[in-house]
Amino acid sequence: MSTVSTPSASASALTVPHLLLPFAACADTSWLAALQALPPANTRHFAKLLQGMQLLHTDTGDALSMSPPHERALARLHGLASHPLPDGLIPWAAREHEQRSPREASQETQTRHWAHVTPCHWLMGREHATLTDPEALALSEADSRALMAAMQMYFESDDIRLHYVAPQRWLAEGELFHNLPTASLDRALGRSVDPWLPAGSSGKTLRRLQNEMQMLLYTHPINDARSSQRQLPVNSIWFSGTGDLPEQHTAATPEQQKFSAPRTLANAALRDDWQAYAEAWAALDALEAKDWLARQSAGEVLRLTLCGERSALTFESAPLSLVGRVKQLFKPKPLLGLLETL
Repeated sequence: MSTVSTPSASASALTVPHLLLPFAACADTSWLAALQALPPANTRHFAKLLQGMQLLHTDTGDALSMSPPHERALARLHGLASHPLPDGLIPWAAREHEQRSPREASQETQTRHWAHVTPCHWLMGREHATLTDPEALALSEADSRALMAAMQMYFESDDIRLHYVAPQRWLAEGELFHNLPTASLDRALGRSVDPWLPAGSSGKTLRRLQNEMQMLLYTHPINDARSSQRQLPVNSIWFSGTGDLPEQHTAATPEQQKFSAPRTLANAALRDDWQAYAEAWAALDALEAKDWLARQSAGEVLRLTLCGERSALTFESAPLSLVGRVKQLFKPKPLLGLLETL
């Protein structure tokens, strides 16, 4: 479980513009070599931005947690973490259900439990299966709905009901998901699925369902058609986003959510494309960081959260006295040094 420290005096997390960077550092050490090869000029705006900021919030965890640091940070921004949440129980699915059916959700009073189900492709190796990026399947709505319909009776035998949301994401409703930790897709993508499968008696049921769906999908006509078109088959599913909404949860209004979380670093890292990773850092520096530096210089209060696979650091700009500004000139915060702590 992560540990979090926060100063008592600060502006509201939802009213201060906030830039959150998932995978600013990675478990694979190749990210560091990629950044070290990048000319310092390509990250100079981030370096200058950090010189005018102070550490506001530290979230320390480990790379084996089911909920990665960027999802823990996003949960706080969405008002889903008013109290510490157990690992693997950030209620993304319950939140989506609430957003899609607010009247129905308000009447449930925590009596129904939710999960996301993602149709996906597992690359079967000699020793383990690797979860590949579901977006690469380019699954159509018609095919996704047909696959979900074929699976529905199997899920219903375990008192689980499926609801279509998007080609790559369904909602599952059932008592089985109550207090059942599940791993984020971002934890398992490109990796062996074994360490990230749900555990316990309820997890055993989901693992059985996964096996049954793999057998169902193996001979499904949609996969026959995909194979004839040289497309990867949909050969498994992934459960994630379990957890119940906090009792005092209040959904943030759109105008409050003044944050952005670009996925360019994450997308490159999850593909093990370290050249693209370095290029993504350079692009973020040239656009977002340059813009934020100008806004910081104009006196605007801003927040920056750098998320690795273990920990996250949140910084906030603050008005400084003239003496403080002079001191900051001699107190650089090297970007790489910070990232290595994540």
